[in-house]
Amino acid sequence: FVVIDCSALPETLAESILFGHEKGAFTGATHRADGAFHAADGGTVFLDELGELPDHLQPKLLRVMAEKAVQRVGQNRYEKVDVRVVAATRRDLRREINSGRFREDLYFRMAQVRIELPPLRARLDDIPEIVAEACARLDQPAAAGRVAAYIRGRLGRYDWPGHVRELVNVA
Repeated sequence: FVVIDCSALPETLAESILFGHEKGAFTGATHRADGAFHAADGGTVFLDELGELPDHLQPKLLRVMAEKAVQRVGQNRYEKVDVRVVAATRRDLRREINSGRFREDLYFRMAQVRIELPPLRARLDDIPEIVAEACARLDQPAAAGRVAAYIRGRLGRYDWPGHVRELVNVA
């Protein structure tokens, strides 16, 4: 399971991070390197914030999705990979397509199964469970009830623009 945050990919290294590179492909490429898709061969790549993927990488990702093949930077052939791709985004990709910032063919390839998760403000009843999980991860499970009660009392009508990440920071 390999996680890639598309919003944090450095523009100059993004292709290499995803697909790997050959020795000498660019300045500083002192050895052949696997990318995320090679590393996940036989498993799953999770592309977080897919809507932030740079335009020039979208056709290359489409090829990976369609043909299960990856071309390293500096390589002239494709290598087969067996990966499952899961992606998430906060962007409205249909709007991005209409504005020319996201490829429609990639969208349809990626959106075979879609799960839309409503924002936290629309599911406030989930807060106690989220708080319990956050407290357990912090090795403080006994604090969950107290923290959830505090949040309910002080922030019960809060809009949670930062969604679950903001809630975990408050908890």
